[in-house]
Amino acid sequence: MKQTRMHNFRFKVVAKSALLFYLLAFLPLTSVAQPKARRQQQAQQQQQQKTQNQAMTLRARLMYPTAIDMPEDVVWRRDIYREIDLNKDANAGLYYPVEPMDRQVNLFTYIFKLALNNYIPVYEYRLDGNEVFNDSSRVQMKTVLDNYHIFYQEKDGKLRVDNSDIPSAEVKMYYLKESAYYDQANATFHRKVISLCPVMLREDDFGGEASKYPLFWVKYSDVEPFLSRQTVMTSNLNNAATMSMEDYFTLNRYDGKIYKTNNMLGKTLAQYCPNDSALAKEQKRIEAELKAFEQNIFGDKARKDSLDSISKMDPKDLKALKKGKTRRSKGSSARRQKSRSSSSGSSSGTARLSVRRQRH
Repeated sequence: MKQTRMHNFRFKVVAKSALLFYLLAFLPLTSVAQPKARRQQQAQQQQQQKTQNQAMTLRARLMYPTAIDMPEDVVWRRDIYREIDLNKDANAGLYYPVEPMDRQVNLFTYIFKLALNNYIPVYEYRLDGNEVFNDSSRVQMKTVLDNYHIFYQEKDGKLRVDNSDIPSAEVKMYYLKESAYYDQANATFHRKVISLCPVMLREDDFGGEASKYPLFWVKYSDVEPFLSRQTVMTSNLNNAATMSMEDYFTLNRYDGKIYKTNNMLGKTLAQYCPNDSALAKEQKRIEAELKAFEQNIFGDKARKDSLDSISKMDPKDLKALKKGKTRRSKGSSARRQKSRSSSSGSSSGTARLSVRRQRH
């Protein structure tokens, strides 16, 4: 009996010793390995959350005040494609400065840096010239840099392009799509920019006419929140006359010729106009249609009020009109007097006849 108890006691002592040895040998390893993995996971989660918060904060800060989007259920809309030539005075503010000066940059440099830092997506320019804004049409900036031989450096998965290597001097034109529409909810007419495409003009080795290279499409709604932070010069005489790029496009201060409209055949103006004169006439006709629709939304102003038409009459015609009215008024007054006299005479005769009958 005593031996059995002694055996049990020894077994318990050995078991406790083995357990203590296990705890002392392996517990420090697990206690060190587990918190390290957990700390790495927590650090990754915190970094992701910090990045998301920064992106949300930047987006929220740039989006105040929020831009007005075009309603989808408008009763009238017309999509226009324009060529924005930066050599024109109205558009020259988008071209200068060619290279960044302090915080002042031109439009292409600004868009280029936003796309390079993944703040905005860019989409491919298709052969038909139409824009498609979906994931399959997105273009990586590295592909753009390689296709157009723009020098860059890549480090830790990030692309870096020096200001001197950005081809902003060669981007002298933009393709711009705008929608002219009537908002029946507010009874207002608007022209809103939908998308932009920078076009690079490069001359060949033989010194011929520069070739056009459309780089990519950018949704205006993606770049619009950032445009409020950059200004553009609006006058050659007064260098203090500036406005933000967002106001520049919102107020439609740009000047561009129409080269395409959305139509059922999908043709550009050059495809159905036989020559340059016909193309110029077609551009003027479309501009006149847009202007006429905007001015006559609430009816023809010329026929709205007769007093307005009279005030715009020639003085000679107005004098002749007054003479005609005077003659008509004199004739009508004479006829009224004659009718009154005849009616008074007939009434008096009837009265005398009735009196005589009463006497008899």
